[in-house]
Amino acid sequence: MTTTATRQRGVRLTQYARGGGCACKIPPGELEEIVAGLTGRTRPADRADGTGAALLVGLDSGDDAAVVRLPGGPGAGAQAVVVTADFFGPVVDDPYDWGRIAAANALSDVYAMGGSPLVATNLLAWPRAALPLELAREVLRGGLDIAVEAGCHVAGGHSVDDPEPKYGMAVTGTADPERLLRNDAGRPGVPLSLTKPLGLGVLNNRHKVTGEVFDQAVRTMVALNRDAARAALAGRAVCATDVTGFGLLGHLYKLARASGVTAVVDASAVPFLDGAREAARDGYVSGGTHRNLAWVAPHTDFGRTDELTRLLLADAQTSGGLLVAGEVPGAPVIGELVPAREHRLVVR
Repeated sequence: MTTTATRQRGVRLTQYARGGGCACKIPPGELEEIVAGLTGRTRPADRADGTGAALLVGLDSGDDAAVVRLPGGPGAGAQAVVVTADFFGPVVDDPYDWGRIAAANALSDVYAMGGSPLVATNLLAWPRAALPLELAREVLRGGLDIAVEAGCHVAGGHSVDDPEPKYGMAVTGTADPERLLRNDAGRPGVPLSLTKPLGLGVLNNRHKVTGEVFDQAVRTMVALNRDAARAALAGRAVCATDVTGFGLLGHLYKLARASGVTAVVDASAVPFLDGAREAARDGYVSGGTHRNLAWVAPHTDFGRTDELTRLLLADAQTSGGLLVAGEVPGAPVIGELVPAREHRLVVR
């Protein structure tokens, strides 16, 4: 729903963004070059009792968040801290919905690690001379409402005057260090489940160009991945990631590579939002999606998969679902992990 402030002023927030949501990410191949070797120290100075706060998950496997085991050592009652940050420009014109989407997207990184969000701080960039501050308040209100739904505190944050509006959150959560959902824990013989349909990127891009509103896309993006993460943990899954800016194939490639396996995808089993295929057919495909496809193509056996389906499988998602190595009640199984082959990905 469009807010009163937006209607009165005729503001289309998406026109202030160069890209759209998570499609604005630095391409995965370039990003890996940037961070190569920047792994830092995996633990503080050794302690005689072995109770130092160890870094359990960092840059090495391309996971969704960093995880640090709290001092106290392994064993019953051990706890880990999950830390992440995520922000992007307006993906929809409605400021309240944009705030909700950005918050759900940031919280998703914690859920994707098997954690529970505890506290978040706002990250806001705003062109204060170009856009009314009341719209910024609506963005923050949307973020707060999603955090409240998640049971996550919001305590302050940081803001800057910037030519392009951006919003997101830095989120801290907790997890059981022995029950993390990691990128590198996939094993052959495990099914792959996807908890949200694809097509968010092409529908958001169509919205930006035409102003058409796709309620099914907004509902999908604001939905928390909390229940999906809980179901994955209840099913004893140990490997998962969320599907965002690198698309299904990009995130699955990272998971398969980190786990040393090949992922086989049944394209006919992958769910898509209503209108997604039509939007892709009509050319509403972001540059980020094309870059995603170019990145995974050398590592993928596409067989006879048509170009439109390839683009949709690489579609840059914003606040997408969880991709879980394991079965999740209510989520379709879209493929499986198998022993490593010539290609990391096989689409059939």
